[in-house]
Amino acid sequence: MSILSGKKILLGISGGIAAYKTAILVRLFIKNDAEVKVVMTPDAKEFITPLTLSTLSKNPVHSSFTSDDQDETWNNHVELGMWADLILICPATANTLSKMANGNCDNLLIAVYLSAKCPVYFAPAMDLDMYKHQSTKDSISKLLENRNILIPAETGELASGLIGEGRLAEPDSILNFIEEDIIKSLPLRGKKILVTAGPTYEAIDPVRYISNHSSGKMGFEIAKKASDLGAEVILISGPSNQKISTRSINLINVVSAKDMHEEVIKYYSEADIVIMAAAVSDFKPKDFSNKKIKKDNIQPKMELEKTKDVLLELGRLKKNQFLVGFALENENEIENSLKKLKNKNLDLIILNSLNDKGAGFRTETNKITIINSKEEKTDYDLKDKSEVAEDILNSIMSQINV
Repeated sequence: MSILSGKKILLGISGGIAAYKTAILVRLFIKNDAEVKVVMTPDAKEFITPLTLSTLSKNPVHSSFTSDDQDETWNNHVELGMWADLILICPATANTLSKMANGNCDNLLIAVYLSAKCPVYFAPAMDLDMYKHQSTKDSISKLLENRNILIPAETGELASGLIGEGRLAEPDSILNFIEEDIIKSLPLRGKKILVTAGPTYEAIDPVRYISNHSSGKMGFEIAKKASDLGAEVILISGPSNQKISTRSINLINVVSAKDMHEEVIKYYSEADIVIMAAAVSDFKPKDFSNKKIKKDNIQPKMELEKTKDVLLELGRLKKNQFLVGFALENENEIENSLKKLKNKNLDLIILNSLNDKGAGFRTETNKITIINSKEEKTDYDLKDKSEVAEDILNSIMSQINV
């Protein structure tokens, strides 16, 4: 699966004959599950139509600060720049390179470039003598000094009929260059991470079950963030309304604690890091009725039995895995968390307190304390669960020296 899956890519097109290749490039990005928006310089429209690029990208194409319709809606260059996970200027003509290098902001594309906080790639394309000209070399040098990323031009036949350097890299080469550049910078590349999420349902009869209030959001956010950091992620989730939009995460749906146990054990040996965020039921009905129990026949007392303690078993089976558990407590919180950390042979435990407003189940936020195997404790403020996921993974990476 492509590392570009789920990425937001802003493609900036300047006015050169090589602009025709951007239609192929947009299709490649879309095929790899990226979301694409296009900004063109006015001259770029001489070489490829906005209609073509809008159709392929499934997004409006922008080329000026206001829309062409009668209401003259402002195209917010700051929002466009902030939207992108990465920007690609392709083709980057000598004129556009100079404007980028010197901040000559006379069109929407340069305004978006100057507003961006994300990585910026640029793929030059021009004739041989223009590419070798000292002013072009100076522009490229300045852009590299400012941490923009050069996708080198190739050698081949140019529009003038000359043979030499300055030909735009082929779309496949540009795609591969960006993928490889992203992958080599990701701290968790090469790591396989197993994450569990959500509740489990323990059936009483075909209609009724025992469960808890877990939404699965915390586990899903951890899986998403781990994937963004380059890990290969296996997400095993109990029943949840949470969604995964990227194909880079292998989502396995389960229902009961027994199902969860079987799937976790299946993948445990191949995992480098295991994060058990699921709220697995501790008990299940001892007897299951194949038919719906009639209201008049429901007994006031139900006999329960313990489910398998998945985390305890993982601690016993642990070899080289970095094992992370969660503790949801409302009394003797630190003491109970330390006991769980030790008894289950964990490397890290994440404490949630039911006493903290905005933390725990069915919330968009969480407030955690992370305790490592040395019993060192770090408290975090109340945050959105996506930010909490980042804190958890940063803590793990610091422990394994990534």
